[in-house]
Amino acid sequence: MKEFAVGIDIGGTKIAIGIVDSFGEIHKSETIKMDKKVTPDQMVKKIAASVNQLLKVSKLTASDLRGIGIGAPGPLNPKEGIITAPPNLPGWWDYHLVKNLQDYFQSGTKIILENDANAAAVAEKWIGAATDSKDFVYLTISTGIGAGFFSDSKLFQGTSGNAGDIGHIVIDPSRGTCSCGQKGCWEFIASGTAIARRGSELQGQSLTTQEVFKLADKGNREMQQLVEQSFEYIGMGCVALINMLDPEKIVIGGGVSQIGDPLFQAIKNYVSKFALNPSGRTTEIVPAGLQQNSGLIGAASLIHASY
Repeated sequence: MKEFAVGIDIGGTKIAIGIVDSFGEIHKSETIKMDKKVTPDQMVKKIAASVNQLLKVSKLTASDLRGIGIGAPGPLNPKEGIITAPPNLPGWWDYHLVKNLQDYFQSGTKIILENDANAAAVAEKWIGAATDSKDFVYLTISTGIGAGFFSDSKLFQGTSGNAGDIGHIVIDPSRGTCSCGQKGCWEFIASGTAIARRGSELQGQSLTTQEVFKLADKGNREMQQLVEQSFEYIGMGCVALINMLDPEKIVIGGGVSQIGDPLFQAIKNYVSKFALNPSGRTTEIVPAGLQQNSGLIGAASLIHASY
């Protein structure tokens, strides 16, 4: 018998909301813009309205749900349901997300908050590319860079639930100051946001990440060099993960992963040369099985899956 949960994937630019069943199938979903010009309370009101509308068209009520899972950028306090200090969402610092969302639903509705990359890792373990893996890393490269770690088939969350903020390891201090205050963070130089920012600077016009990749494909040498350098930076970060954690597999999702084989081949080539342990040089590196739905299904998997 199918059971239902709501998944809410909060990102720096958009929020994906959906009703997901206990087999991981998305029944209804929609995406709303993350409006940083309004208060978190106003955004939560929009999220709740979206959830209720999706329930209505699905002919469900809140009482039919097993619960609501939320994936959000860290740092956060998952035990208390608080978003604490995400660099990309400064207006949401110290925000009691679970408590404020709870006000729109029955008091008994179960709501779980987890780091978005951790949530996606749970989904990949549940029904994605890591169902057969005990020790793996889920890496997301999108607006920012984050990771979720599974060790011996259990999610590794760290003391406060914030393990996996891998985007803020320093790769190249010469490249400028990250929003976190450090210089040359992995996220600052290799995320989708970073690629778009650098491409815009080089071209003297506003470009999206997708436009940078398209220009590179069309032979723009500056964009080709930017893409090659970005792929190398991603390879550097993957080598750091392999050297630190010795995973059997790295699963990569997020918008930048959609570039496909050129990215994965570049990462594998870099890892094959520079991972310290010879066995680490052959670490399996694969696309997320759930592709762009890892975040949304991941949020719902916090309700449906064991982790």
